[in-house]
Amino acid sequence: MRSFEDLIRDVQDRNLCHRCGGCVTFCTSINYGALELGEEGYPRYKEKSKCIECGICHMLCPEIDELDAEIKKQAGWSEPSGRIVSTSIDRAADDNIRERATDGGAVTGILLRLLETGRIDGAIVSKHVGLFNREPYLASSREDILSACGSFFDASHGMVLYSEHYSTFSPSVQALSTVKRIGSQKVAFVGTPCQIVTLRKMQALGVVPSDAIYCLLGLFCSGNFAFDDNSRKRLEKIGDFKWSDVRKISIKGRMYVYLNNGSIHTLPLDEIDFIKRPACRYCEDYTAEFADLSFGGIGAEEGWTTVLTRTQLGMDILNNAERSVLESYGQHQPPRDQEQERVINRIRELKRQIRHLKYSDKMSGLTESRDPAYMNLARELEELEEKHTGGPVHQAGLDPSAGVVQTLTRVMQKSMEKRSQCRENRAELLGEHEQA
Repeated sequence: MRSFEDLIRDVQDRNLCHRCGGCVTFCTSINYGALELGEEGYPRYKEKSKCIECGICHMLCPEIDELDAEIKKQAGWSEPSGRIVSTSIDRAADDNIRERATDGGAVTGILLRLLETGRIDGAIVSKHVGLFNREPYLASSREDILSACGSFFDASHGMVLYSEHYSTFSPSVQALSTVKRIGSQKVAFVGTPCQIVTLRKMQALGVVPSDAIYCLLGLFCSGNFAFDDNSRKRLEKIGDFKWSDVRKISIKGRMYVYLNNGSIHTLPLDEIDFIKRPACRYCEDYTAEFADLSFGGIGAEEGWTTVLTRTQLGMDILNNAERSVLESYGQHQPPRDQEQERVINRIRELKRQIRHLKYSDKMSGLTESRDPAYMNLARELEELEEKHTGGPVHQAGLDPSAGVVQTLTRVMQKSMEKRSQCRENRAELLGEHEQA
């Protein structure tokens, strides 16, 4: 059985630690209390004598492959980027949410819907504590969730919030300790791919406090950034902007810096690689492949969110949200009765699943899908559309976007680009360690 000392050697010493906080969260939740996070977010011994060398901290690490087979089976994972049941482009119907959001505010809309309908009693999110700084937070009210929406900055605080260190990463797994302490029963978790993997490993092992997690909402991630004051000045020079003028920042293929005067400055990611956290250079997961739903701005137009559905729970959550708090791209929905609503939702779901199966065939080099599941979906869709041709259902505009397949293609291209680059980086890193 490996111990925390092995974790230090295998992960930290190689600059592979994501600082997700999973190892510390488990240790404190079980009341061992042997570990803590240091000032820079790396796990370390708090009281070494309390360590029972159970090895679970080592197993939970997203950089350790010990439980990979279990979580892949659990998630129905498949190449090239995990299981994808459907793809959609959505945004929050509420203007107030969209004004705050980084992209379309779909995550915030879903969280509010889950909270209002009693499906969760809280959500683990990241809240801003200054310019370019976040910390994990258990949001238990509508106001809490709204306050964490988007990557915006409060310009009124000005230079008061400047510090010597900045980080876009929030070790949100730590907030699970709060969940256990206050007794929350059902929480949604919003986090990065590495954090999602850690939580899936907790679920696979059945360790506390993973039993309180209702759903996992993953965020597309090109990498997180950490930098000091000197690096901030370098960024200002590269992007030709002043930090005090920044309203919000978004990462989707490039870094988009939105200024208070309405202008947008873009920085290619390769020009800001110098501030990327070391472990992010080796993480292959771009789309949060083990989440229930994955969200990002890439592939969608400005102000919209690309959403990948990965599980049946994710599909149920998204369908409910699209009928209430989300708008789908390209849709116009005139008033309709319950039967029309049912048919519209079913046709929409069928089209999503068929689009995904067609895309999977294309990726596999097949010209026509002969999967019985595909044939059944196509047959049901044909019957529904034939029955309702020319009626209110047909007139409602059921195809959210002719570009959804192109959106998924763009997401997959980005995902595979990141995987290829990270594998090259990892091979170079391992080669350096072998030489040392």
